[in-house]
Amino acid sequence: MQQQIITAENNYEQLDSWIRGTGAGTVMLVCDSSLQFLDIRHYFDSVESRLGITLVRFTDIVPNPSYESVVEGVSLFNSVGCGAIIAVGGGSSMDVAKCIKLYSNMDPAINYLKQEIVPNDIPLLAVPTTAGTGSEATRYAVIYFEGAKQSITSDSIIPSVVLFDHSVLRTLPVYQKKSTMMDALCHATESVWSVNRTDESYGYAREAIGLILSNIGGYLANDDSANHEMLRAANLAGHAINITQTTAGHAMCYKITSLFGSAHGHAAALCDRVLFPWMAEITDPAIASVMADLASCYGCSSASEAAAKFVSIFDSLSLEVPSATEDELAELCSSVNPVRLKNHPVTLDHETIEMLYRKILNVK
Repeated sequence: MQQQIITAENNYEQLDSWIRGTGAGTVMLVCDSSLQFLDIRHYFDSVESRLGITLVRFTDIVPNPSYESVVEGVSLFNSVGCGAIIAVGGGSSMDVAKCIKLYSNMDPAINYLKQEIVPNDIPLLAVPTTAGTGSEATRYAVIYFEGAKQSITSDSIIPSVVLFDHSVLRTLPVYQKKSTMMDALCHATESVWSVNRTDESYGYAREAIGLILSNIGGYLANDDSANHEMLRAANLAGHAINITQTTAGHAMCYKITSLFGSAHGHAAALCDRVLFPWMAEITDPAIASVMADLASCYGCSSASEAAAKFVSIFDSLSLEVPSATEDELAELCSSVNPVRLKNHPVTLDHETIEMLYRKILNVK
C-alpha cells in the first residue's frame, strides 16, 4: 500500500476531501489532551456543521495505553456506527486508533488479543503531533494488558493517509522536540545497520537522515518549513523501521526510560551515541561495508566521522546522561529484549552489553 501524504494548506482542504471521500456519516476522532493546544482543534470544532457529519471524540489516551482503553474505544466506534477514524497525537494516540480499527470487526465477547486478525478497510488517517515516533508509518502498535506489554503487528493498521501539519509542532515543549527528533534519527540510523535492511528501507533511511541533518537548527527555532521537513523525516524513518525493525539501541533503551524517566527518543539516543562509535571500530568486512553506507548517509568519509557527528548532535542538545547504581546496571543488563538483538548485525553477549551500558550511563 502506498501511503498518501496530505497537508494542512488552504484551511485543511485536503482533509475535507478525505472525509467526504470516505462516505462516512460518523467519524471517530482519537486524540489526547494536547489537542486543546493545537490550531487544528478549530478545524474539528467546525467540521460537523461544514461537512454535515457527526464527529465522535475518543480521548481516553494515556502513555502506555491499556487494552481496556482500546476495548472502550471499539465499543464506542461500533455503538455509534463510525465509518472512519482520524488519529491526532503521538505514539499512544496512534496505537489506540490502530487497535480500534483492527478490532472493530472482531468478536467483543472474546479477548481481542486471542483472536485471529481479520483485516478490514475502515479508513484511517493519522495526524502526527511530534516529529519522531514514525508510528503513522508502521504496522506496529503497543498496548498493555494486565500490566504486560502487548506488541500488535498487522499491515492493515498502517494509516492509508497521513496529514502533515507543521503548526502542531509549534507548541511542543523543547525537550520533546529534541527527544522525538533523536528518535527519528535513531530509527533511520539503526535501520541502515539492521540485518533486515533492503534497498527500499535504505532509501527511506538515507533521505530521513539527510532531512534531519539539514533542518535541526530551523526545527529547534520553530521555523514552519523546517518543522514540515522534520515531519517528513520522521515519517520516512518510520517507513524504514517498518521494514527493518529496530536494533540494539532500542532494545537497550526501554529500561532506561522506566528507571530514569528519560523520554523514549532521549533514551534511544543515549544508547546509539555509544553503539555508533563502537560499531564504527569493528573491522569485519561485512560490518565495515554497512557502516561505510551509513557514513555516506551522514555525508561523511568514514564511519568514525559519522559517529562523531551523531555524538556531536547529541551533545549540542544538552540532554542529560543519567547516573546508575550497580544494582540498576544489573537490572538494565537483564532487561534487554533478545528478539530485538536478533536484528543487530553484531552479536551482543552479556559482557558486551554491560560494557556498553557503563559507557551509556554514569555508573556510580
